[in-house]
Amino acid sequence: MAEAIVNNIDGTQWQAYSAGTQPAGFVHPKALQVLAEVGIQHQAKSKSVDQHRNLSFSLIVTVCDSAAEECPIWLGQDRVHHHSFPDPALATGTEEEVLNAFRQVRDEIITQISILFKTES
Repeated sequence: MAEAIVNNIDGTQWQAYSAGTQPAGFVHPKALQVLAEVGIQHQAKSKSVDQHRNLSFSLIVTVCDSAAEECPIWLGQDRVHHHSFPDPALATGTEEEVLNAFRQVRDEIITQISILFKTES
């Protein structure tokens, strides 16, 4: 969700690339659903950080504790920001409760990205 949000909020100043240390192999349908609720149509695929090995990043943002611990050192650069979000794919309950978990993470990412843009600009 973070990649889609960043590229939707300010795709001209920042370009986000999302990848996982242990990618699931698919983008969760509920993530796409809650992004669409706020007008973000995202065509995405699950990627590994190894796919970005040859890219140079000016800022690395990790969004889960395991990624902060497992990110390859070559991604590190000088500017690394970590913010831990709960994994909504692990949410349990009714369909609405699970969707609300995705919505909460989506909304928190939007808030945190806006704050980060202000401090990094």
